[in-house]
Amino acid sequence: MEKERDGNGEGVPLLVENKQILFKGYINGIPKETDMELKAGGKIELRVANGSSRILVKNLYLSCDPFMRGRMIFSRASYIPPFVPGSVIEGFGVSRVIDSDDPDFRPGDLVVGLTGWEEYSFIRKDQQLRKIQHHDIPLSYHVGLLGMPGFTAYAGFYEVCSPQKGDYVFVSAASGAVGQLVGQLAKLHGCYVVGSAGSSKKVDILKNTLGFDDAFNYKEETDLNAALKRCFPSGIDIYFDNVGGAMLDAALLEMRVNGRIAICGMVSQQDLSNPDGIRNMFCLISKRIKMQGFLQSDYLHLFPQFVKDMVSYYQQKKIVYIEDMNEGLESAPAALVGLFTGKNIGKQVILVSHE
Repeated sequence: MEKERDGNGEGVPLLVENKQILFKGYINGIPKETDMELKAGGKIELRVANGSSRILVKNLYLSCDPFMRGRMIFSRASYIPPFVPGSVIEGFGVSRVIDSDDPDFRPGDLVVGLTGWEEYSFIRKDQQLRKIQHHDIPLSYHVGLLGMPGFTAYAGFYEVCSPQKGDYVFVSAASGAVGQLVGQLAKLHGCYVVGSAGSSKKVDILKNTLGFDDAFNYKEETDLNAALKRCFPSGIDIYFDNVGGAMLDAALLEMRVNGRIAICGMVSQQDLSNPDGIRNMFCLISKRIKMQGFLQSDYLHLFPQFVKDMVSYYQQKKIVYIEDMNEGLESAPAALVGLFTGKNIGKQVILVSHE
């Protein structure tokens, strides 16, 4: 790199190389590394044109999230538009402002929002952009603990699940970016919490690092109903569902009367052209179960309280957060693919650049 504009915006910025990860074309099933391409050699000028209302940022951390797979499929209806083949992949990231034509953002500001999978990006504040206020929290946590996954856990548990002290709570994909926080919030609320995960190492983390009361490896269970009966002999009050499919079907049979199910994700079904049906829906009637899908964006009015609460929990060491950090932009495709094969433990993040 040659020279960036300084914090006062002085000097003439020069052209620098801008590595990018491009989306090659729409997919079927699980994404592969070959569905993405590293492009090097492109140049970018570290200057924002007057009147553009754009913000130039240097990307520091990029987030890998399951919703990004939905943007790689053209035919499936989703809540966010698909990627355009040949374009830079987009996701949440932590960045430092280099230059700006927006008075709300100045050079040197640390921000989090939707950005490109590249070293430098031109973005606008309508891309869910906000300044980072809590500089005593690790920067990468702003796409995890204090980012979309953290807020998903917070809104889903408190608003959709309506927890009560003493509830029996089951969390699937419990060692992931969302599940690990749901379980810890439930414990702080006075609940009994069990999680499922896909390896013995993850099960050990759930019980011995994250404080779950119990956990099991679903890949080692020949009968999911038996596993849930073993963990919840009196039944389940709350199921926070990240996987759908057979686990949801089994959980329905074990729910207690007036139970609540938050449908957060369907990762077990995402690579199926003909997703599995759910056979035990009659339980919704006989047990008067509330089952609700949701998006964290439905509850943005709660975001300030969420940040206040989570910062407090973290500072008091009431919550821990586990990350899986890959280094280098070139590692991003493999990291994203790993989400759908259970490779990651915790929140998957890409370190693009140190400050």
